[in-house]
Amino acid sequence: QVQLVESGGGLVQAGGSLRLSCAASRRTSSTYPMGWFRQAPGKEREFVAAISWGGGTLHYADSVKGRFTISRDNAKNTVYLQMNSLKPEDTAVYYCASRMVNVVVVAASEYDYWGQGTQVTVSS
Repeated sequence: QVQLVESGGGLVQAGGSLRLSCAASRRTSSTYPMGWFRQAPGKEREFVAAISWGGGTLHYADSVKGRFTISRDNAKNTVYLQMNSLKPEDTAVYYCASRMVNVVVVAASEYDYWGQGTQVTVSS
């Protein structure tokens, strides 16, 4: 069992930045790819970014490319999401997820473990 705990959310003005963290209870080397997803009120959970175990493979949703950066520090069992140039439409609960199969994917259904989420609110 892997427990994931997100932190770093909050209220920020449009154009600002936030850095989300996701701490894993087990070595992240044993959880292979990690991903970030988000869910806005009344909307489906959507993919944001994903990273392979070694960090060499990255995937981003088109809506965040050039603004968000995913990274990981396996020595600290932590994955990060640096969010710059935030927009009001980025407002959502952000979740991190991990999967036990060593292939980076974007479908939420393919991830095995989920955190409880952290709220990000971007004001205009």
